[in-house]
Amino acid sequence: MEVILAEHAGFCFGVERAVEQVYEQAATGKPIYTYGPIIHNEEVVRDLSRKGVRVIEKEEELSQIREGTIVIRSHGVARKVCEQIKEQGLECVDATCPFVKRIHTIVEKESEAGKKIVIIGNVGHPEVEGIKGWAKTDTVVIGTLEEAKNFTCNPEEELCIVSQTTFNYNKFQDMVEILKEKGYNGSVVNTICNATEVRQTEARKIAAKVDVMIVIGGNHSSNTRKLYEICRQECVNTYFIQTLDDLHLDLPKSVRLVGITAGASTPNNIIEEVQNYVRINF
Repeated sequence: MEVILAEHAGFCFGVERAVEQVYEQAATGKPIYTYGPIIHNEEVVRDLSRKGVRVIEKEEELSQIREGTIVIRSHGVARKVCEQIKEQGLECVDATCPFVKRIHTIVEKESEAGKKIVIIGNVGHPEVEGIKGWAKTDTVVIGTLEEAKNFTCNPEEELCIVSQTTFNYNKFQDMVEILKEKGYNGSVVNTICNATEVRQTEARKIAAKVDVMIVIGGNHSSNTRKLYEICRQECVNTYFIQTLDDLHLDLPKSVRLVGITAGASTPNNIIEEVQNYVRINF
């Protein structure tokens, strides 16, 4: 059996940078907190917890902290959270992905100019919530083709359309086309991370030619979920797993080609474990 491992699998630049920063802070011995899980991978979050890193989820929890360092996760946070950290006199390490930071800057600038912000992404996702928090005008989040079709806009109101960095590229293009047909007044900025687009394109190509496709990533990882959806369209035998423990395959002898890809929050050691297991046992 042949195994094809995607070249672009595992930690992306932004995630790797964020994780490294938290481990560096954990080594100082000071009280360290991350605002939300640093990445959507339970294995990494558990390991950091063992090193004393605590996760806070809400502003109310943040308000109770009197000393220590707050690490802003790769997904970013709203402006008011940054201001609250500063007001409380806490040290802040901003591990927001630079590509997400770019969206914050765009949204802040365009909303200051009076434009309404339309975010193409997943409602409730931490990155989307953070982006909303930098707008000074109304924001709308559109996550499905149906929502794009139902969207109504005032011809006199200027829009600025951006995207969650990990959104499905093809779906983003389809939704923009739907909005264009409505004759909106404004601009579109494709803020999907290039690494996301490359990863999705590669996964689609691999899934189209293999007998079985394995997608590795955290259960709450948006970019991994999208990889799974893309691969499932091309290969009916697509499996979504978080670690090797989740892999329960009973492959028929007719299977000759297995593909493996992984989300941007998946550590390399987990990818290697799955790859080696498949090569040895099948």
